[in-house]
Amino acid sequence: MSDKMRTHTDGRNTILQQDLTIKENPPGSVLVIHLFMEEQCSMPAKNTMFSAMERKYEDVDCITYSESMAGFAIKKYVSRFKDANVSPQLMITDCMSAEDFTIDDIAMSQMWDCPDSKEIFSKCRYRVCAMDMLTAGMEYKEKARLIVDFVDVLLELYPECKAVYFENSGKMLSRKSIVNSQMPPDRRFIYYAVNVRYFNILGGNSMLIDSLGMSTLFLPDVQFHFHGMDPNPVFSYAYNLLSYIYDTNCPIESGDKIDGIKEGKISPDVQWECRYEDALVQPVRLVLDVHMGEDASGTRADCSGEKEADRAGRPAFGFLAGSCTRPQGRDLSTYLDARNRCHVCVSS
Repeated sequence: MSDKMRTHTDGRNTILQQDLTIKENPPGSVLVIHLFMEEQCSMPAKNTMFSAMERKYEDVDCITYSESMAGFAIKKYVSRFKDANVSPQLMITDCMSAEDFTIDDIAMSQMWDCPDSKEIFSKCRYRVCAMDMLTAGMEYKEKARLIVDFVDVLLELYPECKAVYFENSGKMLSRKSIVNSQMPPDRRFIYYAVNVRYFNILGGNSMLIDSLGMSTLFLPDVQFHFHGMDPNPVFSYAYNLLSYIYDTNCPIESGDKIDGIKEGKISPDVQWECRYEDALVQPVRLVLDVHMGEDASGTRADCSGEKEADRAGRPAFGFLAGSCTRPQGRDLSTYLDARNRCHVCVSS
């Protein structure tokens, strides 16, 4: 838990005070993955790791191997930088104690995709850390596939793993949910590494749904601040919009309008305006804020991007009421496969 994070309860919800000085890592940053397990394990043999990498990526080099660290260059892909083109790298640490691993209460309140997260953290005393390196210059969909395939390789190498935690987004998935996923590999990045969060705002009837994790692909996260609407379709809509952003490399600009929600379904009869603004919930970052018309809460910057002097009506959200139950939106695998993303149409 963060030393700056304070919590208390009103008997029904956990009240969270966020730290507005916490900023998201720069776009394109290293994606950090933690594998949690109940017993300590050894680093897999070099040949075992190389074979698993080769089966998945075809052309690989082992750039380092020891009891504490293994690393592989994935020559199938190219990461293009100003001064050189290089092969992206995948790194894996040894199995270490998880006793010093900390997660703040905001992240703990948003682990919707792993209902057993508290039990997992309690029982799993060890973890392996994995990360990508030199990937900022990759084409974003290739980077997404690199990461998705890396998760599959990690679960093959570590059958002891009980759950996977994506540090950048605060999302946790059980081993079973990953292994049993029927989603095509090229659709899995959002399912694995992007977290859609839900908050009730203290002191009113406002709600906030946002996402975290898209910036590793240099794509924007989304944000919805609203009242008077069932959060269930909004929660699903957020994943719909994220999928559209991923498919199209986000052509949406401030002032563009997108199809909104009418009677629980996406409809061109309702148009919501988008603007790039500072996130209302930590970490501080630029997000695509969707103004939900008469159901929107707070006020927004004008389309030119000029902020209101005192951001009147935009609460600082020093305190958040963590939702006790997640809005029961459609299952993500079904949702992304429904192909109704095309209804999120951009219009200036």
